[in-house]
Amino acid sequence: MEKTTIQVNMNTLDRLKSVKRHTRESYDEVLNFLIDEAQDDELTSEEIENIKIALDNVKKGKVKPIEQVAKKLGITLK
Repeated sequence: MEKTTIQVNMNTLDRLKSVKRHTRESYDEVLNFLIDEAQDDELTSEEIENIKIALDNVKKGKVKPIEQVAKKLGITLK
């Protein structure tokens, strides 16, 4: 793979470091992830419908806090 050097402000470098998902992630991986996120397509009609259903469930009180579910299942949250 060919490589190149790009110049960025120190502030930009700090921002790139802050969005790394793990310490060994390369800046190439970070930049590709950010580009992919920026180019994501709009939501599909199925995704929009699922969001509407989820919001309706919240309004109807069908959703429980994660702490309550974890306690019921005997899971300790960090």
